[in-house]
Amino acid sequence: MGDTLRARVRRREKIFGSWLNLGSSITAEIAAHAGFDWLLLDGEHGFSDYNTLLHQLQAIGGSPTAPIVRLPWNDQAFMKRVLDLGPAGIMIPMVNTAVEAEAAARAFLYPPDGTRGLAKLTRSSGYLANFPSYFATESRDLILICQIETPEAVANIDAIAAVERVDVLFVGPTDLSVNLGLLDKTEDPRFQDALRKVVDAAKSHGKAAGVLTTSSKIARDYLNLGFTFVATSSDMLVATLGMRAVAKELNALR
Repeated sequence: MGDTLRARVRRREKIFGSWLNLGSSITAEIAAHAGFDWLLLDGEHGFSDYNTLLHQLQAIGGSPTAPIVRLPWNDQAFMKRVLDLGPAGIMIPMVNTAVEAEAAARAFLYPPDGTRGLAKLTRSSGYLANFPSYFATESRDLILICQIETPEAVANIDAIAAVERVDVLFVGPTDLSVNLGLLDKTEDPRFQDALRKVVDAAKSHGKAAGVLTTSSKIARDYLNLGFTFVATSSDMLVATLGMRAVAKELNALR
C-alpha cells in the first residue's frame, strides 16, 4: 500500500482530524492549514451540498490535509458523484450489517472489484490529465469509513470489520449512546463495552477504530481505549464557543 494515508490508517497510527459543518470554503481553508491529518466535510448533518463540497475540496486542495466526505446515507448514486469530486475518502453513516458495508464497498470501487461508474473527465482524475494513475492506483488508496451507531451494528461488528475494503470502524458517540438508551452517558458500562467490541473487531481484522470527540482530554481517553482515527471539535463548535466567549467578556464590562 505504500505510505499513503490509507496505509497509515491500516497500520493504526494515530491519525487526527476535525469536522467541517458550516459548508464554508473559508473555514475549510483555515482548517486545512491548521495541522490536521484529515478533515471531515459533513454532508449528513452539516450545511454542505454538492456545490459547497466542491468549493471546500478546492480550498483544501492546496494543503497537506486529506478531505473526507460524509454522505447523507449509504447511497451509490450520490457516492459516485462525490468520489468524482476528488476527496481522499468517504464516510457512510449508520452501517448496521456486513451486507450494508459490502454495498458501500462495491459502490466505492471501479469494476471489476465494484460498481463505481467510470468517467475520465472529472476533478478526481485531474480533468483527464491524471486518469491512468487515478484509475490504477489513487482510487485504490481512498479511505472507506463505516459508522457504527446502533446496537445492531455493534452486534454485527465482527462481520462488518471483516469486509475487506472497509478501512475504519467509526463510532458516532451521540447516536450510539442514544440508540443504546444512554444519551451522552458515555461512562456507562454498556457504552464502554460497545466501544471495546469496536476496537477489538478493528484490531482483529487489521482495521482502525475511529471516533469523534469534543476535546483533547476526551480524545486521550479514546486513544487509551485503542481508538486511533480520532477527530476533535468542529468549525461550528469552535465558532459557537469562541463567539460566546467574546460576548461574555464584553458583557462583563457593562
